[in-house]
Amino acid sequence: MSAARIHARALAEVLRCRRLTANPRINTRLAALGPSHRPLACRFVSTAPIPDPSLSPPPRSFFRRAVSFVALGIVFTTVGIVMGSIPAMPAVNGLMNPPTDEETLAMFVPTTEHAREVEDFINSHPLTAAMRTKEEFTESRPHMKIPQPFRDYNLTGGTLLGKNRIVVPPVIFAESGGKSLVSISYLGHELCGHPGIIHGGLLATLLDEGLARCCFAALPHKVGMTANLNINYRAPAPAGSYIVLKATTTKVEGRKAWVEGRIETLVGEGEKPVVLAEATALFVSPKQAAMMMNVYPTT
Repeated sequence: MSAARIHARALAEVLRCRRLTANPRINTRLAALGPSHRPLACRFVSTAPIPDPSLSPPPRSFFRRAVSFVALGIVFTTVGIVMGSIPAMPAVNGLMNPPTDEETLAMFVPTTEHAREVEDFINSHPLTAAMRTKEEFTESRPHMKIPQPFRDYNLTGGTLLGKNRIVVPPVIFAESGGKSLVSISYLGHELCGHPGIIHGGLLATLLDEGLARCCFAALPHKVGMTANLNINYRAPAPAGSYIVLKATTTKVEGRKAWVEGRIETLVGEGEKPVVLAEATALFVSPKQAAMMMNVYPTT
């Protein structure tokens, strides 16, 4: 039998099956027979109407497809940015809404027995008690104003802060108007230049930061950059000891402030402290200080 005759017979069978299934009575009987007893062609032939291509909606134009693609891209990009910025929100909030001076005093919680001992010693020392009675001074821990995610990138507020280093954040008393400052710290054994002696570079860092913080309130926009720093070392600073940094603003002219100060040992009442280092410095408030204040807390 030729291929043409086979094709014709198959087509006739399909048409016959469609006529049969179009008759409700015959269709009911075929359904009762089950799939295995139906004619082969009836098992695989769909009775669904063939769609009319003229009734299909016209394809969208290139412009509409491009707009839809761009819109989806914007939506998914926005969602990605929002989800990616969620971990940074605490840091941003910390920068825009830094804690008050009073709040910083309760933000540090000692995690070791040694840190608790250092904290208790500083809080109960006669110098601390005396400074707390002076109304013109405000007590704070400025390093605690740095948001937690940024502390690892700050030298004195993160890198040098911790066990066997600067064990607890310094307690600072700042006089109103940027007139003077007193800071109390403990320096551990991992800050040495020679065995048992604190590195002179660390003392320079503490003087630079302490003298600058002293005059901040006297400068425009409450921020200044070091223009000059002169240090005279007077005695070795023993590791594992308490120190006091004292600074006084001596002159202010526009964007410039001159400050002098010293680091000495923390002693009891009636004892004479040992002066470890003395310094004088000039700080200048940069012209872009207004923008810096909005980005980073300075007090």
